[in-house]
Amino acid sequence: MATDWLWARRAWEKWATKHVGASGKQVQAALLLNYDPSGPSRLLPVIAEQEGTRLTAVDMQPFLDFVKRGNLQTEFFSIGPNQYLVTSIHENWFCARCVNSTKSGGEGVIVMQIGAYLLVCMYDGSLASASQAMVAADQFAVQFNRRTH
Repeated sequence: MATDWLWARRAWEKWATKHVGASGKQVQAALLLNYDPSGPSRLLPVIAEQEGTRLTAVDMQPFLDFVKRGNLQTEFFSIGPNQYLVTSIHENWFCARCVNSTKSGGEGVIVMQIGAYLLVCMYDGSLASASQAMVAADQFAVQFNRRTH
């Protein structure tokens, strides 16, 4: 388990440095959440890593409850002060748009399950920004899965 965590941390640091940050990066903020619905979640911190945001486990609990309920198409969810509506669902990931954004181009999030983690990538903008954020999320998944498979 410690080896897997070390690998995840190295993969995160390498990926976040390249893809997460303010202007010019594909993802404005990202979180790597411990998420294993079949495991004892109380043994692990909710937030494994984060970049570009300062959310707490309390901030993320409503989101994790939303994911566990599995009603992706029928409910809104919150991350911090933002409320989101799912717009697209796929096998291991989904996209959502912020419904209370104050930014003129809007905001969105891509959530991808990678092993026992949820990768949450937040981006500013619309279609082009979403595509760039998806590429970045996919690159993390490829990098992470090199070691674990």
